[in-house]
Amino acid sequence: MRQLLILATTLGLAVLGLAARAEPIKVPVDSDEKGSVYVAPNVNPTETSATVNGATVGVQRPDGSGTYIGTDTSTPRPTYSLGASTGGNMSFSGGVQSDGKANNGVKAGVTIKY
Repeated sequence: MRQLLILATTLGLAVLGLAARAEPIKVPVDSDEKGSVYVAPNVNPTETSATVNGATVGVQRPDGSGTYIGTDTSTPRPTYSLGASTGGNMSFSGGVQSDGKANNGVKAGVTIKY
C-alpha cells in the first residue's frame, strides 16, 4: 500500500512538472516562407467555461528567432511584456515585463539545441 502511495505521489508531481513547463498555445494568424505571425491567448479555465485574460502577439521565423508583445489582465493591474530571441543551435533570448508601477522584471536566457 505504501509503495502504491509513493508511486501515485511521484506520478502526480511529474504531471504537475510537465504542466508547469507547457508552452502557450500559439494560434497562427498568417504564415509564409519568411515565418509566421501568431496569437497566444491567456486562457484561464473554470468549471463551466473559460476566460481570456489578455494575449501575446508574436512573429516566429523558420530559424527559431522571433519577437513578441503581450498583455496579461488576470491581475488587478494589467502586466505588459515585450521580448525577442535569436535562432540557431544556440539561441539567446531577452524580455521585459511591467505593470507600470511596482511589478517590473527583466529576463534573459540561452537555449542550446543538441
